[in-house]
Amino acid sequence: MSGISFQGTPRQNKHGAVVRLQPEKRPNISRPMQHLISSAKTTLGENNQLPFSVYSSFKEQRILNVPVMKPLLIFVLSGTKRLGKGNGVTCPMGNFIFLSNSPTIDMRNIPENEEYFAVLIEFDYNDFDQFKRSKHISKQYFLGDIDSVLERTLLQYMEWSTFAPPEAWHFRKRELLQIIYQSGYEDILTIAEPPSLGHRIYDLISENLPDDVGVDRLAAELAVSESTLRRRLKAEGTSIQAIKDRVKLGRGLHLVQTTMDPIGLISEKCGYYSQSQFTSRFKQLFGITPTELRKTRMHD
Repeated sequence: MSGISFQGTPRQNKHGAVVRLQPEKRPNISRPMQHLISSAKTTLGENNQLPFSVYSSFKEQRILNVPVMKPLLIFVLSGTKRLGKGNGVTCPMGNFIFLSNSPTIDMRNIPENEEYFAVLIEFDYNDFDQFKRSKHISKQYFLGDIDSVLERTLLQYMEWSTFAPPEAWHFRKRELLQIIYQSGYEDILTIAEPPSLGHRIYDLISENLPDDVGVDRLAAELAVSESTLRRRLKAEGTSIQAIKDRVKLGRGLHLVQTTMDPIGLISEKCGYYSQSQFTSRFKQLFGITPTELRKTRMHD
């Protein structure tokens, strides 16, 4: 779960279309992007339990060490996203970036036209079973354009999710993957890393927040001894406590970004019964306090 290193060089898809990695000067949000933003806001206004999330801000956000434990597709509809240290890689408005489930990422969300706005969709490893994945090559990310086909597919996905049962959400997620692949982005075959033991433990702890799941229960769920569990995690460069911290603080980061719940309530939902401890750990990992991050989402 080490930090990710990005290179900001342009690339082409198999049809020869150049993927833009540097932001262009765009005085206004394009009509398709504005339509997607309006649809996302309307949809979330009706139901916040949906298979996608929206991150928005009116001031720049700088967040360190963001955990990405599942393949993550980010559509930047307004503003610019920058990932990695230094210059890193830039994903401007009207583009998407697909992140592997292996890195920890530093990110900047930069408003333009008053607001940064992005739609995020998280995938499970088995969503990629429809493809014959590469066994020897893996990529940490790839970028692309939100063309008219992908724009319409995303719009339908958001609107459909308001009335479709949760048990059917994965069908449309897989359709999104297929649309991206058929648009020429064969990198989708290499973006999903097989879940490690750490990923599996992350999922088990996530499903049981705010409870503190003990090592005995984790070992039983995974059918290994406690000593074997600790040894294998050490070989992956992590520990049970480190994973617990990532789960709790990652959930806290998500809730600060997507709700207006009081910080004290968020800390409880994440298994912290001391708001000051939650704030301290949050600041230590992400380089910003929950309250400071919340303020970036508000107009002056």
